[in-house]
Amino acid sequence: MTAATPLIRPFTGLRPRPEHANAVAAPPYDVLSSDEARQRAAGKPYSFLHISKAEIDLPPDVDHYSPEVYAKSAENLKKMIAGGILIRDAKPCYYAYRLVMGSHTQTGLIAAASVAAYDANRIRKHEFTRPDKEDDRVRQIEALNAQTGPVLLAHPDSDEAERLIAAATAGEPIADVTADDGIRHTVWLIDDATSIDRISVVIGAMPSLYIADGHHRSAAASRVAAARRGKGRPDSAEYFLAVIFPARQMRIMDYNRVVRDLNGHSVDSFLKAVAERCTVTPAADAVRPERTGTFGMYLDKRWYHLAIRPELVPAQDPVRRLDVSVLSEQVLGPVLGIADLRRDTRIDFVGGIRGLTELERRVNSGEMAVAFAMFPTQMSELMSVADAGEVMPPKSTWFEPKLADGMASHVLD
Repeated sequence: MTAATPLIRPFTGLRPRPEHANAVAAPPYDVLSSDEARQRAAGKPYSFLHISKAEIDLPPDVDHYSPEVYAKSAENLKKMIAGGILIRDAKPCYYAYRLVMGSHTQTGLIAAASVAAYDANRIRKHEFTRPDKEDDRVRQIEALNAQTGPVLLAHPDSDEAERLIAAATAGEPIADVTADDGIRHTVWLIDDATSIDRISVVIGAMPSLYIADGHHRSAAASRVAAARRGKGRPDSAEYFLAVIFPARQMRIMDYNRVVRDLNGHSVDSFLKAVAERCTVTPAADAVRPERTGTFGMYLDKRWYHLAIRPELVPAQDPVRRLDVSVLSEQVLGPVLGIADLRRDTRIDFVGGIRGLTELERRVNSGEMAVAFAMFPTQMSELMSVADAGEVMPPKSTWFEPKLADGMASHVLD
């Protein structure tokens, strides 16, 4: 990455015409199954799910990764543009994007982020990616000649950046949507040159940005840019669609664990084994951990409070000191025999948005034997791992609220 390469830049966004924004906005492509997407999009011809999950418009037995799916996605995008449902701004712009979920509000910036910065680790990762999922996103980008799923980024604390973005929200929004889940998505256009230049300077001066969600989308964008580089194509592929929020505004929820059996232990012997590594205290009510190093455990229709023995936490290692790592190293591995969180079918993960009652339900049904309620990973922990060039264990973060697909897309001219 050269000194002249901007970290972010404005782009000519492809977005819903304001009166169609509510009909277009859709959940992210990767949070719904095909069946769920088919149900959500039923009777909604303008739903962005017809672009992000185009298999819903093909026979149910079609392979979701077949060429027909990507071709259908491109066809649906062209129809929505031709029908005036989606319009493209005439000049490069930024966009302010506000999410409201209950009492929580976060306001960020929709921008085009530099692939060169990603490749140079200035836009920092914290997860491994899977080649098959990268391939899917590469095919989608190439079929559409556009990036339609934004990468969720976080920026370090900056009062000026927050003031600049907040100032843009004083005017009339170009989209204001309250989704089926109650989350409000509001977008404002930032098209005056002075604001654009200042935003570019302030965010461009930041030492790094951090991927919160969208590792496969950013990796795919890098691959597309590399394939197109040097072929005389416009350089828009050297940037990828991103929404950037202040790290201190972002909300990570707990990402809890449920395990199918006790690895041959009785309830009593399991409790004894856990007590060798944790202080175990029976609780009268469901346990939602209030600080790092503590866990809730639901076993045999009873809640327990677990506090890991402090000497077992490697304080200097940004990955191993994470609660998700500590639980794996001290309980899931040695006591329950789960060594590979990615492949072991005995373990499953439950996003905190489902609540602790979902943990109780999974155990009480007999499907699972024990559940662990986690304290949420903190943004500072995520950033420390990324700064160290390390990766987090699987299922370490669950960000809420989720972005909506369709609010703005980045066309690769």
